[in-house]
Amino acid sequence: MSTIQLIVGLGNPGSDYEATRHNAGFWFVDALAREAKVNLQKESRFHGLAAKARLHGKEVWLLQPHTFMNRSGQSVGALARFFKITPEQILVAHDELDLPPGDIRLKKGGGAAGHNGLKDIQANLSAPDYWRLRVGIGHPRSLGMAQPVADFVLHKPGSEHLRLIEDALMAAQRALPLLLQGDSAAAMRQLHSPER
Repeated sequence: MSTIQLIVGLGNPGSDYEATRHNAGFWFVDALAREAKVNLQKESRFHGLAAKARLHGKEVWLLQPHTFMNRSGQSVGALARFFKITPEQILVAHDELDLPPGDIRLKKGGGAAGHNGLKDIQANLSAPDYWRLRVGIGHPRSLGMAQPVADFVLHKPGSEHLRLIEDALMAAQRALPLLLQGDSAAAMRQLHSPER
């Protein structure tokens, strides 16, 4: 059974984007780096910031691609190929328009649902079979906003939505030990439970 060897957070590099909804994946990897007490370092061969971390007794790579979102696969593919990590051993945390703020879902494989970061990862790995941690940020229409989607994802969430997203990311951190032990079914049950 394959266990997770690489945890990727998607986002855009630079202080202009740091607090925007599109960077929810970066926030998750930042939280894991703090938990593991490691600093993400610039790794030019992997086109991003990376660190080897020990989480819940397991050694994993943490990665934030610094290629901008639509070229994320260049970074993920480079690290995965270098360390011979298969798609099934990769978890990608990303913002998800189709889920409301505070909702979070774990799934393996599937389509990219218009997410340019996922599209590029799929193209670079030549397989869709990696794990996704879908961090709900809401959709401007479902939230009653007229804002274009491209504009919405590149803006900061309001304080109420930010709190919901942060709570969801904490729930993902609590479920991570199960996933790292290879018990994806239990990780999903815990994360998808209303009492998570």
